[in-house]
Amino acid sequence: MSQTIRYPEILEIARRDGKVTVDHLAAHFGVTLQTIRRDLSDLADLGRLERVHGGAVLPSGTTNIGYEERRRINAGGKAAIARACAAQIPDSSAIFLNIGTSTEAVAAELMHHRDLLVVTNNMNVANILAQNHDCKVIVTGGTLRQSDGGLIGDITKASIRQFKFDIGIIGCSAIDADGDILDFDVQEVGVSQAILTRSRRRMLLADHSKFTRTAPARISSLAEIDVVFTDRKLHADLQARCEGWQTQITLAGV
Repeated sequence: MSQTIRYPEILEIARRDGKVTVDHLAAHFGVTLQTIRRDLSDLADLGRLERVHGGAVLPSGTTNIGYEERRRINAGGKAAIARACAAQIPDSSAIFLNIGTSTEAVAAELMHHRDLLVVTNNMNVANILAQNHDCKVIVTGGTLRQSDGGLIGDITKASIRQFKFDIGIIGCSAIDADGDILDFDVQEVGVSQAILTRSRRRMLLADHSKFTRTAPARISSLAEIDVVFTDRKLHADLQARCEGWQTQITLAGV
């Protein structure tokens, strides 16, 4: 069976099941794992699928990829971004770490920082930093989103307004060509906006996959961000916009 004949059926399985795995597809079509990996890479290049660990999912539009899958996507790039971000956080700082797999990676890189005050609406971040005894952790209230351990809603925003942070660190689901920062959950967007409002220095974590995705809700613009940490160069037009906005782009080596 030629690969072009396999493509429609692979996409149909992805639509039916939400994702496809290399092992399942190889058994289904009676071909090698390497053959299926090439098929999935081709479909990803065509924008029909997004590669994840062990398989692929449908590209995002109005709903986000599952949290565990997001943890696996470009894990090396996110780790490098986290290291670069943590290197710019001085000891004795008051910071906010938002929901997201990238902010969790930053938390892991702060284990040896001293005299930090970290406010977070991310239960995973709080659990990570509980191991750093030189770090005081404050968890906001709010409605628990069980899918990812995030706290959202009006109580969360009210908690954030009680502080003024040296550094606010957020992630996002997508960034479009004109520099708008996007997400899926309107309540999470409201929390991100509150963080930016209450932060003296604003940092955004966005691996390269965020520049090829889309999401429906707008958080802000890169014009309002002081430093963007990413793992690949921006498109020349967006890079020029950032230079005009005086938004620093920090490329993290993988």
